[in-house]
Amino acid sequence: MELTHFTFNVEDGIAVVLLDRAGEPINTIGPVIFEEFDAVIDRIDTDPAIKAVVIGSAKKGNFLAGADIRFFETLTDPDEAAAAIRELHALFVRIEALHAVHDKPVVMAIDGACLGGGLELALTGSMRIVTDSHKTQLGQPEVQLGILPAGGGTQRLPKIIGVAAALDMILTGRPTRPHKALKIGLVDEVVPSEMLYEIATQRATESIGNLGESRGASVKGFLAPSHLQALAIEQNPVGRRVMFKKAEEAMLAKTKGLYPAPKRALEAVKIGVEQGNAAGYEAEATFFGELVTSPESKALRGIFFASQMMKYSIGISGRADPKKVSKVGILGGGLMGAGIATVSVLKAGATARIREVDEAGIGRALSHVSKEVSKQVKRRRLKPFEGEQAMNKVTGTTDWSGFRNVDIVIEAVFESLELKQALLAEAEDVIGDDVVFASNTSSLPIADIAADAKHPETVLGMHYFSPVEKMPLLEIVVTEDTADWATVTAVEFGKRQGKTVIVVKDGPGFYTTRILVPYLNEAFFLLSEGASIKAIDKAMVKWGFPIGPLLLTDEVGIDVGAHISKIMLDAFGERMAGPEMAQGLLDDDRQGRKNGRGFYEYDDKGVRGGIDEDVYQALGLGPRREIPKAEIQERIALAMVNEAARCLEEGILQSAVDGDMGAVMGLGFPPFRGGPFWWMDEVGAGEIVAKLEALAEKHGERFEPAGIIRTQAESEKTFR
Repeated sequence: MELTHFTFNVEDGIAVVLLDRAGEPINTIGPVIFEEFDAVIDRIDTDPAIKAVVIGSAKKGNFLAGADIRFFETLTDPDEAAAAIRELHALFVRIEALHAVHDKPVVMAIDGACLGGGLELALTGSMRIVTDSHKTQLGQPEVQLGILPAGGGTQRLPKIIGVAAALDMILTGRPTRPHKALKIGLVDEVVPSEMLYEIATQRATESIGNLGESRGASVKGFLAPSHLQALAIEQNPVGRRVMFKKAEEAMLAKTKGLYPAPKRALEAVKIGVEQGNAAGYEAEATFFGELVTSPESKALRGIFFASQMMKYSIGISGRADPKKVSKVGILGGGLMGAGIATVSVLKAGATARIREVDEAGIGRALSHVSKEVSKQVKRRRLKPFEGEQAMNKVTGTTDWSGFRNVDIVIEAVFESLELKQALLAEAEDVIGDDVVFASNTSSLPIADIAADAKHPETVLGMHYFSPVEKMPLLEIVVTEDTADWATVTAVEFGKRQGKTVIVVKDGPGFYTTRILVPYLNEAFFLLSEGASIKAIDKAMVKWGFPIGPLLLTDEVGIDVGAHISKIMLDAFGERMAGPEMAQGLLDDDRQGRKNGRGFYEYDDKGVRGGIDEDVYQALGLGPRREIPKAEIQERIALAMVNEAARCLEEGILQSAVDGDMGAVMGLGFPPFRGGPFWWMDEVGAGEIVAKLEALAEKHGERFEPAGIIRTQAESEKTFR
């Protein structure tokens, strides 16, 4: 068979097989290459001249990124999906047999992403050698797509690194970096990228006739006291039961039982450990068939495909050339400004100049960046000299010095229209006419900020989310005057900062803040009607949000929320009005976590305790009554998605996909529900209209269904 997706070379008894999926930027595994892989194994198996094998990738910086997820979309029958997995099992067993049965060492040479099916392929080898590149990472991220490692990952990984370490990788989906992988015994050696194949070939040659001998690095990791202690627990039946129980408790604490994939992955590992390989592999196949056809997996895959699509979106319908950004000026060095500086330097590779009111402010900003850089060095994601280079790219000033040659200015000061307008006016006297000016406002219309601008075509919003280093979303806000080149410049710079970018039309609250206000307001209405703080927050966590709306209010700042609510009320009228009793929080000087007084109690270090029962008195509320959990969830969720639909209807959003990604990545909308529009499609527009109408009849116009939802219901169309 002529090979399309592999290169095959034999020299001195060593076969070097490089995966190179034709026509694709990265390597993925699926039916399209199964047949060729079988042919490759046939040749290795039957050729007596081949004594050992090196398997790697012809694509630099990418070993194998996992399964071809597009193939999953074709799997609509659980039995059909399980059959596909059994075919993959057979393929990987054949690779394993090359060394286990036929005494032909198989060295996996790994550079770049080795994830999902890529790691499962690597696990079939007799040795794994990885590069020290920052692109190299090994992991089993399948649970993030609502499935489980089904190419033998739940069976082989526990045998190689131990059950506890394997469960940590499988249930969290977190990738492991090269040196950590070496420490836990997942890989045998870490080498410079340029020497990967030279060393891999050398190790393959050394292993001929010596398959039983382990390399020193692996032996050292295996004999580490912590590893031996873990093995002792895992080999004891009582210890195993305790370990699996604790793993299940930790998993349920994180997933709240809302994600079926981690539960099935844990079960597959347990079956393999207790009943053997055959039972474990069959569990993998059966569970995969069940999970890949589940609504949760479909929703999570929808998010994945949307995020991939957004990597190529430039945010405008036409074409425009972005301005190259190598230096960013940042106004304000608080948590947001310092966070923006951090991602600009560490991820975008730009230099950052921070303007603050005094030297103390500059010191705090630089200290924040330094702390984040130190974390990256400690985790070996940066080498020490790279950390030093990063810090050399960040400087501070109390005036406008150093701003004349910046390519973009990002303002991150307090939500005051007058202050933002004043800073824009001052900046325009210093920066060039072709420099983008971006405001990190979360609610003020960009057109108002740019009302007196000399160059309104350069002004837009870049709304980051806190903490900037962790939150993946960037909401770019454009006005009628914003030039396409300015929009594209901001989009491309945001991507370089590692962000998922959505572009929305200007308006009060834009998209994310606008849909957040009715979400929070409805929690206050429920509070005013007698529901307890605990019941409200617990209900929405059970629905899938990471934290409840009242705790979120504490985190954002009660005073900040009140300021934003007034802006929204002025813009949209009574539909955005919350209950009047909320003013009692401000009268009682409750600002949330930042001053240690909110819905929850906080110690001197800001660590949260239980609910502050005195808050009811501050709000003028009497005894609590039970409101059904389902009613709490329905009212709060529908308030948010109804407003999201209005944003699409009014053109604030460019697409329903943008709306889903903005809510999931910016506001914590439950990923397994796919986002507001995906969820409405799943429930059905007709059902959503009926629920909203019933709530409107009881609670007023704030629940009046958006016109676009009625249209979808009448036409029986979907948003996505």
